[in-house]
Formats: sequence, structure tokens, C-alpha cells
Amino acid sequence: MFTSYLNESILARAVESKLIKVAFYNPRDFVKNKNKKDTGYRPVDDRPYGGGPGMVMRAEPVLLAVEKALKNINKKNKDKNQSKVLIINFVPTATKFTTDFAKKSAKKYTDIILISGRYEGIDARVDKILKTTKISIGDYVLTGGELPSMILIDSISRQIPGVLGKFESLEEERISSSEIYTRPEILKWNNKNYKVPKVLLSGNHKDIEEWKKKGKGL
Repeated sequence: MFTSYLNESILARAVESKLIKVAFYNPRDFVKNKNKKDTGYRPVDDRPYGGGPGMVMRAEPVLLAVEKALKNINKKNKDKNQSKVLIINFVPTATKFTTDFAKKSAKKYTDIILISGRYEGIDARVDKILKTTKISIGDYVLTGGELPSMILIDSISRQIPGVLGKFESLEEERISSSEIYTRPEILKWNNKNYKVPKVLLSGNHKDIEEWKKKGKGL
């Protein structure tokens, strides 16, 4: 699911330049098959206690996967004391993810582990044992945590120096107004003329900044 996204554009260049590295750990790889004959089936889910619809991801495979990731991180950094790791679990009702969170995370942590859940969620003991940071990308439910993970990878990677190449001025710093324009100055569409606001053509940077702030609601 991640291949096409990580192999394109800015993220692809960041990986190639070794500015970022993305590794994957499949919880299924940490499940022991109880059958004498190995059929390759590795269940990571089970029925929830207390009843209810759907299945829940078991704690042990997830914990083992994270444990393996932590070992590799400490090995890479040689000394675990050099590693500053943030472990994130995605929960729809948790604190909303923001650009400010992305900026702080990029500066503070050497590594970030993203737990991409499935089914009805993950056994709550995972959060308690790992002391995860719960993050939401919005008030809605998705099939799994893969898309939220991609969002965080994209947003946080942008905050790392060099990832944007020559585009050192982050879009996040420039987005003051929801209205932005480019050429032509007058767009003719369905017999109507749509013009660029005069203030943006004035060359008066002070007035332009004020216009942008008003557009953002400041």
C-alpha cells in the first residue's frame, strides 16, 4: 500500500537521498503457527471480550513488532540513549494531528513508530504497555491506519531540512489565506471574467500580507 506513495515525488527523493528512511514490520511475522503443519496462516486478530461486532488486533503480535523496531533503532543509533522514539497509535477520538505537531516531532525525535491498526482496533493493553501517543487525523473511521500513517510520514518529512530541496520556504509558512492566484491575471470562463484581486498586483507587500491575514480570519 505504501510503495507507490513512497516511490513518487518529494518522498522518493528524500528516501533516495537518505534524508528519511521508512521500514515496515508486519505483525503477522511475529505470530507462531500453532498447527503442526504450517499453512502460512498467521492470525493477528481475535474476538473482543464483552462481545461486539468485528475483530480486534491482538496485543502480542503488535508488541513484538514494535519491540523488533525498537531493537533496530537502538542498533542503528548504537546507543539506546541516543534514540528519541515516539510511538503513535491512531485513534479517531484522539488529539488532532497538526502541522505544529509535525514540526515539533521532526525536531524532537530521531525515530517515529506508527502503529497502523485494522479491524475494530487494537487491544488497549498495547497503549498501556508502550505508552503510545494517540493521534487522530479527523472525526471519521477508516479501514485501517495505513492512510493516517502516510499522512504523518508526508507531513513530518517535509519538516526535515533538505527534504523540500530548493523549496526551503514551506508551504505551511505561506498559507495565510485560503485564496491563492496565478496567471493569467484575467481568467475568461463561460463568458465571465474572473480577476486576480488588485492588492496582489499592487507590489505593496504590507498590504498583501494584511490581505492574506484577513483571508485566514486573523
